[in-house]
Amino acid sequence: MAFRILLVEDNPADIRLTKEALIDAKVHHELFVCEDGVEAMNFLHRQGSYAGKPRPDLILLDLNLPKKDGREVLQEIKNDRELKSIPVVVLTTSRAEEDVLRSYNLHANCYVTKPVNLDQFAHIVKSIEDFWLTIVRLPTDTRST
Repeated sequence: MAFRILLVEDNPADIRLTKEALIDAKVHHELFVCEDGVEAMNFLHRQGSYAGKPRPDLILLDLNLPKKDGREVLQEIKNDRELKSIPVVVLTTSRAEEDVLRSYNLHANCYVTKPVNLDQFAHIVKSIEDFWLTIVRLPTDTRST
């Protein structure tokens, strides 16, 4: 069974880099992309065009998103009984201490700052993949439906 990843990112270059970094994944995965916070919540609640989509095993979440920012998305996920067990990796350009603290207060599973260098970005995504897809054991409820 494929490991399902939801990438919530509005920057086309970062989407492309993330896809490329995951191509060499050791674990078979399926990547879904939402480009704003409203779209992400529709995906997670399987509403509209996302009806029938699978529940992701991991969410990679940018903070600075159009329509609904990542902080709001994170808060909604972690306050939702059905979604809160899905690990959320905040993957953002923000180095602001208040964003780090707020993300952890909202129960992000980790906070990673995107490097500017393309090779470093690929390395970060690969490290996230190695940790969350091969090392961590996730609760079985994240594999439901």
